[in-house]
Amino acid sequence: MNKLLAFIAFATFAAFVLILAVEVPSPDLVAIIVLTLVLVAYDFVTANRGKRD
Repeated sequence: MNKLLAFIAFATFAAFVLILAVEVPSPDLVAIIVLTLVLVAYDFVTANRGKRD
């Protein structure tokens, strides 16, 4: 259950920042958004590794 809620939170955050990247297509902003999504995805994967619900 925790993995599902974490995935929903990640997907919601990703959708929000991707809308921002599409509406304001500044190369610097897109680079920061991509870096942020990579770090959030890494945290999501490492935090859920090895735990069983």
